[in-house]
Amino acid sequence: FHEVFYIIETVVDQLLKDKNRRFIYVEVAFFARWWEEQPEERRNATRTLVNEGRLEFINGGWCMHDEAAPHYVEMVDQTTRGHQFLIKNFGRTAVPRGTWQIDPFGHSSTNAWLLASEAGMDSLYWGRTDFQDFNVRLNESRLEWVWQASQSLGSSARVFAGQLFGTGGGGYGSWVDFDDLFEEQVQDDPH
Repeated sequence: FHEVFYIIETVVDQLLKDKNRRFIYVEVAFFARWWEEQPEERRNATRTLVNEGRLEFINGGWCMHDEAAPHYVEMVDQTTRGHQFLIKNFGRTAVPRGTWQIDPFGHSSTNAWLLASEAGMDSLYWGRTDFQDFNVRLNESRLEWVWQASQSLGSSARVFAGQLFGTGGGGYGSWVDFDDLFEEQVQDDPH
């Protein structure tokens, strides 16, 4: 949590300094721990960032569930818990419309159904795909597609899906690699 605390702290500071900056955040559990330690003035400033769309939550689940292993009840519960936190503290406009899952092991139609049909997501991206599937999709320019998660639910279970693609491990990441710029991270706690 320590490293995540400083990420959120730094992001909020930098967003407040420059109206041109935007940031997306995924897992609500870490954010909630940071939120509970903030004074009301800082919370209000953060609410403003969310309302302006400069701090955006994607996925919004309590954690980023591993979609191939858990029972659907746990998938629903953790998504619901995270979305309830967002609604309680930021209102309905903070509920995510899209998601990415950077490190899942497998991709289930249950997950696509949950996030598209039940949670209202417009898009679903992930960072790990079987290398054979990835190579076929890459060679055929099909790293993005419309996923029909349930035949019986029709178009309500369709979600725009895709593979994150970049230079990170596992075939995903940023086109800019900051990992080798500094040997040690600077962590500054202003409190």
